[in-house]
Amino acid sequence: MAKQFKPETLCVQAGWTPKKGEPRVLPIYQSTTFKYDTSEQMARLFDLEDSGYFYTRLQNPTNDAVAAKIAALEGGVAAMLTSSGQAANFYAIFNICQAGDHFVCSSAIYGGTFNLFGVTMKKLGIEVTFVNPDAGEEEISAAFRPNTKALFGETISNPSLEVLDIEKFARIAHSHGVPLIVDNTFPTPINCRPFEWGADIVVHSTTKYMDGHATSVGGCIVDSGNFDWDAHADKFPGLCTPDESYHGLTYTKAFGKGAYITKATAQLMRDLGSIQSPQNAFLLNLGLETLHLRMPQHCGNAQKVAEYLSKNEKVAWVNYCGLPDNKYYIFGREGAKKLAEEMNVPLLGQIPIVQSICENGDKGTPVALDENTMTGRAFLSLAAAVVRQVDRRNVEKAPTQIVEMHK
Repeated sequence: MAKQFKPETLCVQAGWTPKKGEPRVLPIYQSTTFKYDTSEQMARLFDLEDSGYFYTRLQNPTNDAVAAKIAALEGGVAAMLTSSGQAANFYAIFNICQAGDHFVCSSAIYGGTFNLFGVTMKKLGIEVTFVNPDAGEEEISAAFRPNTKALFGETISNPSLEVLDIEKFARIAHSHGVPLIVDNTFPTPINCRPFEWGADIVVHSTTKYMDGHATSVGGCIVDSGNFDWDAHADKFPGLCTPDESYHGLTYTKAFGKGAYITKATAQLMRDLGSIQSPQNAFLLNLGLETLHLRMPQHCGNAQKVAEYLSKNEKVAWVNYCGLPDNKYYIFGREGAKKLAEEMNVPLLGQIPIVQSICENGDKGTPVALDENTMTGRAFLSLAAAVVRQVDRRNVEKAPTQIVEMHK
């Protein structure tokens, strides 16, 4: 079994492993073509009988190294860079859908993707049904048709910040024999790895957090290698039947777990050519090297801004999943209240679990002492409730020894 490295190690080391005498930093292979000694060698590359590079529209060493890094971060078996996140979304669907097909998609997605799926792809004969991601499994399943080929959603939607129940979506997709495709742009694999929750394919706009410096537009598709295409061969003839444009080659038989990405590269990139330039891939790689450092800081900054705005009387509402009153708050809502009722004990208080508790504790300024913060007020309210409860108990049940509370 290959050694499992931590994300911070993968951010820096994955993808490019220089040999003796080779450059430590990933080189930019700024070349459209690659040299071979014989035409027979080139022919074998064209026919996918050998692996290698001959034209950058199909593959480039710089791009492949960066794609391999992203695949390692996501826990996938293969990946392909694209010219943009929109190109990644288009290729991810078009790789398994054709005219006359249909797919189901969360309605809470990026506006550009919504338009791509609902308007542009319709012109190609591919239809989509949008569903409320918070709907029940039966309601979402009702949107599926016999010609449905995929289910699509965003881990955290742009810009509405809806949080996808990946496990629920995976159950629905797999019950209908189709893959779940998840756009993981906002969390990045530092905060969430959708494959661990049942997703089959992940897409990214690398333009955002992965690049991190607003220097290069790009996208990426990652395949988990987990979806069994052959088990649903009737739904996916493009992967499971001979491709006449490659001399009758069948992708699943020839490439196994790499079939999906190989088809996307050899067929779609060959014909449509939405490649990421090697220069942009190099810049993306520089961004990835600090992704593990930047994402916690992004989240910490967002939490502080959300908490600050939530206390401002001039702000009507704040939608952020790190706030206790948000419907996607990680620890749920009213859970403690329900548990107290089940155990028939009084609920003395609820402390929101937020990053500021750790940060202030590390600084030696416990948040419990700051009554100007939401969390501080929660601690003070809890302390007061404990005092009241002890006083009440002393009155109701005369103890053998009075408990004195220092107020």
